[in-house]
Amino acid sequence: MQNEIVKNCVVTLNYTVTDPDGTVIDDGRQPLVYLHGGYDGIFPKLEEVLHGKKIGENLKIKLQPEEAFGDYDEKLVVVEDVDMFPEDAEVGMAFERVSDAGEVLYRITEIADGKVVVDGNHPLAGMALIFDMTVTAVRTATAEELAHGHTHDEDGEHHEPLVH
Repeated sequence: MQNEIVKNCVVTLNYTVTDPDGTVIDDGRQPLVYLHGGYDGIFPKLEEVLHGKKIGENLKIKLQPEEAFGDYDEKLVVVEDVDMFPEDAEVGMAFERVSDAGEVLYRITEIADGKVVVDGNHPLAGMALIFDMTVTAVRTATAEELAHGHTHDEDGEHHEPLVH
């Protein structure tokens, strides 16, 4: 059984994410399972710090905005006429739009006075995040996982990466 986090292994973490004030952002109800070694399943700084760690080790890492979901970009906030949206548009709805930056996911953040405010920033953009993580399992990745660049569970289901 593998015990140390190295390239091309599957890592399972119990974790929580808070902001600097201690407000819980992600309670880690489901363990985080990712393919270690530059496959973009976890933030690069977290992967760097986890490399070489062993099962049972606990780490508390603070990521600055640029190491997580990026700085908040005011240029990604747009006010548009309500007539450009379906009648059932409501705050919280999300849609993709192609822009100079490529495909960007926008969320409706406000609807008032015939205008709709849409925001292309990730909801956690501009926030420092504190990850409290415990390594609970490490195993060698399968050939299929390495070929696909992400992990699979026992049923062949794909795991969602943390970074999205």
